[in-house]
Amino acid sequence: MKKILCGAAILAAMGISSNANAQLVDESNVTITMDLQPILQLNMTGPSNIDFVFDQISEYVGGITQYGATSLQVSSTVSWDLYAVGYSSTGAANWDQQVIYGGGADPAAIDLLPITALEMRQDKANPAPGAATNFADYNAAFVTSPVLTGSNNIYASATPYVRPVDGEKYIAGGNLAVDFVVGGSYLVAQAGIYGSGSSYYYTIDYRIVPGLPATFPNAASNAGVTAALAPGTYAQPGVYTMNVKYVLTENQ
Repeated sequence: MKKILCGAAILAAMGISSNANAQLVDESNVTITMDLQPILQLNMTGPSNIDFVFDQISEYVGGITQYGATSLQVSSTVSWDLYAVGYSSTGAANWDQQVIYGGGADPAAIDLLPITALEMRQDKANPAPGAATNFADYNAAFVTSPVLTGSNNIYASATPYVRPVDGEKYIAGGNLAVDFVVGGSYLVAQAGIYGSGSSYYYTIDYRIVPGLPATFPNAASNAGVTAALAPGTYAQPGVYTMNVKYVLTENQ
C-alpha cells in the first residue's frame, strides 16, 4: 500500500511540474504605413508689381533695368524644372494696353507691343541644361542695345502651364527627361552650398529698352527672330501691362 501511494504521489507531482512549464502565447500586429507625399515648393520674394516709367529721353534710349527685383527659392522632394513665361490676356504676342495718352489718332503709333520686349537675367547659369540649343537660360549679361540674339528675351506663350519645348530657355532644367535638378532645397547644403549661392535660389533682373522712337529693338525670340515694331511705326504712348509666371514642375 505504501508503494502504491508513493507511486501515485510521484505521478501527481510530475503532472504538476509539466503544467507549470507549459507556455501560453497570444499576439497582435500593428501595420506601419509611410506615405511620402511629393512636395514642390516655390517661394518668390520681391514686389508683385514692377513698374517701368519712361519719362526721360535717356531712358528711352538706354532703357531701364530693375536689378534683383525678384528672388526665387526652390524646395522639392522630387527632380524638377523651373521656367518663366510671359503672357497677357490677348495671349503670347502683345502687351495689354490699359491707358492711351493723347488723342490716339496718329496712324504711325500702334498699341501692339511684343511681349518679348521684356528682357530677364538670372544670377547663375542653368545647372542642368542638358541638350538645350540656342540659349539654355537667362544668364547672359545685358549688353548695349540693339540686341537681336534673343539671349535675354522672355519666353512668351499663350499657354503658360505647357512647358517650353527643347531649345527654349529654362531657368533650371529643361524639356527633355535627362534635363533636371535633383530634389533638394536652398535651406539644405548641396555640395556644401546653400542659400543664395545654391542651384535652388535665383535672383532675377528685368530690363526694357524702348529705343527712340519706341520700336523695342531688343524684342527678339529665342531663335533670334526680331519682333520689333515695323519701320515707320512706334509705340503709342500709354500704360501697358503683361504677366510673368514662374512655373516649378516635376521633371518628366
